Amino acid sequence: MNWAAVATYPREQLFQEIAYVAYHFHWRLDDILDMEHEERHVWLREIARINREINEARQR
Repeated sequence: MNWAAVATYPREQLFQEIAYVAYHFHWRLDDILDMEHEERHVWLREIARINREINEARQR
């Protein structure tokens, strides 16, 4: 983990992203913290895509 980057990243946003990934994928905190920013955002987008597909399927 690049702690210098974390120092410049809004702390509340980081907590929200960690909670989002942990809630949906049940990954360990250390595993999420070890991700680079871009990798974490790939997973955030993937979770959002999965949720959209589930919600769209429920509306059919």
